[in-house]
Amino acid sequence: MKLLDPDLRPGAASRPAQPVAPTRGRRWTKLRIALVVVLVALTPVMWSYGRVLTRKSSDGLGVRSVEWVRDHGGSPLVAWIENEWYQHHAPPKGGLPKVLPSVAPAVTTAPPPPADVPEPVRLLVDAPLPAEGVWQPTGRTQNGGPPLLYTTFMRPDSVHTSLVTGLAWMDTKRVRFELWSGSQEPGGSGWHLQAPIPVGVRPDLVAAFNSGFKLADSRGGYYAEGRTARPLAAGKASMVFHADGSFDVGAWGTEVTMTPDVVGVRQNLQLLVDNGELAPNLDKASPAIWGWTVQNKTLVWRSGVGVDAHGHVLYAAGNGLSVASLANVLKAAGAVRAMELDINSAWTHFFWYHDDPTAGTAGTAGTVGTVGNKLLIDMTKSPGLYFESSSRDFVAVFVRRS
Repeated sequence: MKLLDPDLRPGAASRPAQPVAPTRGRRWTKLRIALVVVLVALTPVMWSYGRVLTRKSSDGLGVRSVEWVRDHGGSPLVAWIENEWYQHHAPPKGGLPKVLPSVAPAVTTAPPPPADVPEPVRLLVDAPLPAEGVWQPTGRTQNGGPPLLYTTFMRPDSVHTSLVTGLAWMDTKRVRFELWSGSQEPGGSGWHLQAPIPVGVRPDLVAAFNSGFKLADSRGGYYAEGRTARPLAAGKASMVFHADGSFDVGAWGTEVTMTPDVVGVRQNLQLLVDNGELAPNLDKASPAIWGWTVQNKTLVWRSGVGVDAHGHVLYAAGNGLSVASLANVLKAAGAVRAMELDINSAWTHFFWYHDDPTAGTAGTAGTVGTVGNKLLIDMTKSPGLYFESSSRDFVAVFVRRS
């Protein structure tokens, strides 16, 4: 006798119904819906990133991509990656530079230097290299007179002796300084002084150098051409540009203030050197002091600017610098007040200019008759950087005609 299935016997509980597997069509429908949702969600992101890629810029694709990530909430991630990379690619200790900077004078027989050219820089390394710390006439002269720019180099500390930092010295009695806005920094439109530097003023162009951090990271403000792009903050290190072309560096609200002749102010972090003394917080890795960027002790390309006791302007830049070593270099060069500018090789550059009627084409080293040169050969940007559109603001230095 065949036994009945227990589950079919009278009174037996019925077996739960098994779920019916979705058909292939239903699965594809759900997948398409999910893809549409993802695409809709990513459309603003793709549009934003696409604008960065298609926008005319002198910055490379990699630099623009990193800056896009930084601007869209990824600043802590980018800073962490940069710090990790630099920590594992620290510059070597000891040794000698592979190549020493060379300076091409404007004329074969330079006139006597002006009386106020400073004494050689106080070096930070024993046993100096040839010409280390000795100011050399560089670039243009004014109507065959004394050179308008002097440059030199030095090692930034006694440990990393294969590195060199470039220095430039400028006198505001013979040159004038202007703050030029970039296409992205400080933002907005309608800036009169904006790259490319017009061909008509290039014969008077003496030098140009990078400005500070992006404003979002600078802890400070920006004022130019009668407009406040970002409010100026009390106490912050400030480059100040006057209507007569003179230039100063100081703490905003105390050492430098808004007066009727101020035409530009660019702030960035806090002073490195003040009253001839190093800042007491150079060793503090505080974002509130040194910004949401590479940590202050990380050895990386850095730049800075300051003024000496006579009001002369000093610029410094080089690889393998910490905040403290940059401050030491500027103080050794004679700065009584100094501030950090931008960092990383993509944003650190100083160019000096001279005339050569046979050299240069637009977008490379310059235009015919005006040729740009790097302060240090391993600065990554082309000397023609400011002869095309620039995303960042910068400082342009011209011959003073009055």
